[in-house]
Amino acid sequence: MLETLGWVATGLFASSYLCKSPNVLRRVQASAAVLWIAYGLAIRSAPVIASNLLVAAIAAWSSWDRRPRPS
Repeated sequence: MLETLGWVATGLFASSYLCKSPNVLRRVQASAAVLWIAYGLAIRSAPVIASNLLVAAIAAWSSWDRRPRPS
């Protein structure tokens, strides 16, 4: 089960590069990072947890376009 989690996270992250929208790409990457965080917690690996917390936070934050929309 644990190995499957790692493979699913890898597949989700890799598939993010098929997204046409940069915002969707970042949201998929953030989702994959959350899976990697779960994996890191399961294997008790601080570097995996810390690096993916950063990736998830930055990808999620940057995925929202904060520019005003034309009316």
